[in-house]
Amino acid sequence: MENVRRLQYLEAMGIDVWLPTTANPIASPEPITETLIDTWASLQAEVAQCTRCGLSATRTQTVFGSGHLQADWLIIGEAPGQHEDEQGQPFVGNAGLLLTEMLRAIGLSREQVYITNILKCRPPNNRDPHANEVASCNGFLLRQMQLVQPKIILAVGRVAAQTLLSTDAPLSKLRGKVHAFNHTPVVVVYHPAYLLRSLPEKRKAWQDLVFALKTIKTTGENE
Repeated sequence: MENVRRLQYLEAMGIDVWLPTTANPIASPEPITETLIDTWASLQAEVAQCTRCGLSATRTQTVFGSGHLQADWLIIGEAPGQHEDEQGQPFVGNAGLLLTEMLRAIGLSREQVYITNILKCRPPNNRDPHANEVASCNGFLLRQMQLVQPKIILAVGRVAAQTLLSTDAPLSKLRGKVHAFNHTPVVVVYHPAYLLRSLPEKRKAWQDLVFALKTIKTTGENE
């Protein structure tokens, strides 16, 4: 059933080359220390108890993040949706399945990256985050970034990209360029939920992923 579902998503994207890369597999990050695990646990507990903005009154639970705690790739989305709010995990449901396939296409598993959102609580009716909500969560995100120390950040979707880059430029103007956040390269990619609604953009989505791969390769060569 899992393979059938995977093939359905790949077929929906219409990109035959979206297959795992085996010639040059991406190495898994190094194992993490107990001290780092404790630090992450403390931060996650702090987020779970947060009441800094009004979203704490409407959430089912916070959605902290998931993946490798010192991953090379940091994936940042906008905010939890209904499924994320119910399960407490980022990028689940149909959009999450597609994100998994997008990562798999470039040789990455969800266990090799770290995935989180700008907001840790779901906005009502999945509306865009308000400025005060972003400000309330910003410290948590910055601390996650400091702990992960990624080599590249993927800003997934318009809201995440505009927030991280402090711009109101449309996503079409932000794609295909290497931006930076605190000296870490940032590549902007389409949100999988958008791709499910706008299949004609699927080729551009693949271009974004290839561009991200080239970016992190160049970063590694320059270190």
